[in-house]
Amino acid sequence: MKFSSITYAPNKKVLLNWEKKSLRESSSGKRKLYCVPSVYPLKAGDDAYNMLISTYWDEVVQQIEKLDVAGKIKKIFCESIYAQGEEALRVLAAVNERAYPVVRKKVEEGAVFLPLEKEEIYLPFLDWANCLGVVRTKEVYVNIVSFYTEANNRRLEHIRNVIETDIAEGEAALLIIADEDLGRIQFPRDMEVFLVTPPSYDEISRWFSDKMQERKGTG
Repeated sequence: MKFSSITYAPNKKVLLNWEKKSLRESSSGKRKLYCVPSVYPLKAGDDAYNMLISTYWDEVVQQIEKLDVAGKIKKIFCESIYAQGEEALRVLAAVNERAYPVVRKKVEEGAVFLPLEKEEIYLPFLDWANCLGVVRTKEVYVNIVSFYTEANNRRLEHIRNVIETDIAEGEAALLIIADEDLGRIQFPRDMEVFLVTPPSYDEISRWFSDKMQERKGTG
């Protein structure tokens, strides 16, 4: 799922261009989840890319501030994080320095940063993902994809259960997770889901697409 601006998507139905009045009317005591695609700065990335990343997270802040009308964020979940509180913030600062100040600000405003992942589920998934980056033969690749898919399915089911059980009635939460994973999670039907995708997200996608085309051209 890729959308620009704030999108309200109850049960995967998409309604665009919600104004503050509509956001306020939509809330009415229901659980709310504000979903932000995770993007990462690259230490070896060029200046143009890292500028896009900075713009993206600045726009994320602007968008989620608008969503306060629907419900103030009480809980925060982020992919790759299986720690809690200050330890979770330290891990986030190490893996995504641009997402860190966004989450830190919400924590200072009273939100609780909770673990989204489970260590014994996430680490095997990460190992298989890393294996995909170094495999050289088709036969081994097919086998690793099978293990990776199984591990990721188990991981996404755990994430879905965390969202189901840890967000109470009337609460609003922030979820930062990869766009492709977001599209595979079936959220609870009684939960209002807002997809936050700033305009710069499309530019970041184009940057990666252009880089892939360059590699194909030189390969």
